[in-house]
Amino acid sequence: MTPRAVHAALSRLHEALRLGCLVVLLLVPAGIARASEPATVLHLLDYIAVDYAGAVQSGKVRDEAEYQEMQEFAGQAHTLIGALADNPARAALQAKAADLARDIEAKTAPTQVAAQAGALRWDVIRAYHVQVAPRSVPDLARGAALYAQHCAACHGTEGRGDGPAGKGLDPAPSDFHDRDRMAQRSVHGLYNTITLGVEGTGMASFRRLGEDERWALAFFAANFAADAALTARGEALWRAGRGRAPFADLGNVATLSANELRAQAGDDMVAVQAYLRAHPQAAVADKPSPIDVARATLAASAQAYRRGDRGAAGQLAIQAYLEGFELAEASLQNVDAPLVVRIEREMMAYRALVQAGAPAERVAAQYGTVGELLAQARERLSGAEMSPAATFVASLVILLREGAEAILVVAAILAFLRRGGRPDARRWVHAGWVAALALGVATWFVSRHLVEISGADREVTEGVTALVAAAMLLYVGYWLHSKSHSQAWQKFIGDRVSGALSAGTVWTLAMVSFLAVYREAFETVLFYQALATQAGPQGTSALLAGVAAGGALLAALAGFILRASVRLPLGLFFSASAIVLLVLAVVFTGQGIAALQEAGAIGADPLGSLRLPLLGIYPTLQSMAGQAAALAASAWVLWRTTRARAR
Repeated sequence: MTPRAVHAALSRLHEALRLGCLVVLLLVPAGIARASEPATVLHLLDYIAVDYAGAVQSGKVRDEAEYQEMQEFAGQAHTLIGALADNPARAALQAKAADLARDIEAKTAPTQVAAQAGALRWDVIRAYHVQVAPRSVPDLARGAALYAQHCAACHGTEGRGDGPAGKGLDPAPSDFHDRDRMAQRSVHGLYNTITLGVEGTGMASFRRLGEDERWALAFFAANFAADAALTARGEALWRAGRGRAPFADLGNVATLSANELRAQAGDDMVAVQAYLRAHPQAAVADKPSPIDVARATLAASAQAYRRGDRGAAGQLAIQAYLEGFELAEASLQNVDAPLVVRIEREMMAYRALVQAGAPAERVAAQYGTVGELLAQARERLSGAEMSPAATFVASLVILLREGAEAILVVAAILAFLRRGGRPDARRWVHAGWVAALALGVATWFVSRHLVEISGADREVTEGVTALVAAAMLLYVGYWLHSKSHSQAWQKFIGDRVSGALSAGTVWTLAMVSFLAVYREAFETVLFYQALATQAGPQGTSALLAGVAAGGALLAALAGFILRASVRLPLGLFFSASAIVLLVLAVVFTGQGIAALQEAGAIGADPLGSLRLPLLGIYPTLQSMAGQAAALAASAWVLWRTTRARAR
C-alpha cells in the first residue's frame, strides 16, 4: 500500500470513527430521550385504571360524561403508543391498547379494565425504560410548602377537595382522603398529574417546577390518606427487617399503588409502603448490597415467569445481573473466584431458559440453583465491612483488570509517535484518554443524579465501543505492520514533509486512545462505588491506597513499554506493536459481544465452560464466533503485509 493510499484510507477511517464515536456517545442520551415520550401514555392509563369505575357499573354507564372521557383517553393512548419511538414491543403495546379501548366500549367490569390498564402501563414502562421513581429522596417539608403555595386553593388546606378556588369546578378537585380512590393511585401517577395536568379540567400542569419539587409534592399529597395505625405497623415491620427486598430503593414505593402491592405481596407490604411513603429517607438509609439487589430482582423475575409474563421475566433476569451481581464481582473475586464463575454461568443459563420459554418447572429449578449460589455469595461477603487488606486488594485488582488493556493500547500509540519523531502529536493521544476518563466520571454522575441509565444501556455502550475499538485496532495494526520494514517506513517518512503526520492520522490515533479508555471508565467508577459500600467508611483509606497502587503499576507498565520501544530495532518495534494491537482487537471483540449479551441485545448460546474474561473468552457460540472472525482477520493482516514486503 502506498503512503498516499494509507493517507486516504486513514482519512476515510477518521470520518467513519467520528460518526461511530458520536453514535456511542449518544447511546445513553438516546435512552434518556425515549424515556420522556411515554409519560402522557402512562398518565392516560393511570386515569383509566382509577376513574373507569366511576363511569361504568354492572355493564351500564353510570356517568355519561365520565364514560365518554374514558373512551377518549383509551383512543388517545392507542394513538400515542403508535407515535412512540420505534421499539420491538410497540406493535404489541398498540394491540393491547386497542383491546383496552374495545373493552371500555363494551362496558366491561371495572376490575378487568383497571387490571388491563395497569398491566399495559407496566408494559410501556419496561419497553421504554421509563424513569418512574425519584432520583433523590423527596423532601416532604418542601412538598408541604409547595402544596400550600400551589394546591391548597383548590384542594383545600387538608386535601379534601374543598378549597375556595375549587368550588364550582367540574370535575371537582380530588379529595386526597378518599382511601378507596387513593389505593388505586401510585405516587408516580400523582407525579404525572402534577407534571402534565389534566386537559379539560381545572388541574393545570406544574412542569415549571423542578423534578425534585414535583416528586416532593406527589409524596406529600399521597400521605393525606395515610392511616396512622397502618403506618405504625409498617414501621415495625420495616425495623424488623421485613420488606427489604421489594423496597430495596424508592422504586416500588413510588410506582406501585396500594392495590397493586396488595395483590402482589400482601397486606404487610402495603403497611411497609405506607411507612416508606411517609418516611422515604428510610428506604435508602440502609442501601442493600448488590447481592441482595440481585436476589430480590431474580425473585421478581421468577414471579413474573410464573404468571406468564415472559418479557418482564427476561428483563428482570438481565437486571439481576447488571444492577446487582456484576457490581459485587470484584469483591467476591477476592474471596471465592470459582463461585463468581459458577454464578455467572448459572445466571446466564437461567436467562436462556426464560428467553426460550422453557417449562415453568425447569425455570423454577434453575432459579433455585442461582438463589442458592447467591446465598453462598452473600455468606462469603458477610460481615459488616470488608477487612482493609481485602479492600486494598479488591481496589487494586479492579484498576489493573479494567486498565491494563487500555494502557497497552495508549502506550503502543505513544511509543509509535515517539519513534516516528512526532512528540507534538502525543498531546492529542493524551487528550483522548483524559477526555475518556472525564466522560466516564461525568456519565456516572449524570446516571446518579440527573437521568436514569440502566445497566443494559451501560453494557450496550461498552459493547458497541469495544467493537468499534476492535475494528480500529485491526486497521491500525495492519498499518503498523505494513511499516515494519525499515525501507517502507523511510519511504513513508519521505513522502510526508519532515515526517509530518496527517490530521486524519492524528485524530484516528487520538480516538483509538479515547475508545480504549472510555469503554471501561464508566463501569470502573460503578465497581468502586459498590466496593466503597461493601468496605464501609473505615475502608476508605485502603480503597484509595489500592487505587494509588494500581495507578502506579499501570504507569510503570506504560513507562516500560515506552523505554523498551526505544531499544528495539525499528522493524521489530513495529511488528511487536502491530501484534499487540491485533491481539487486543480479538480480546475487545469477545468482550464487546459479551457485554451486548449481558444487556440482552444479542443471544447467548452456551458452548463449553472455558471462561477467560481477561482474554475476552466467554463460553458462548456468539462470542467464540466473533473472536474467531477477528482472529482470522488478524492472521490475514499479518499474512498480507508479510507477503507484500517479500515481493
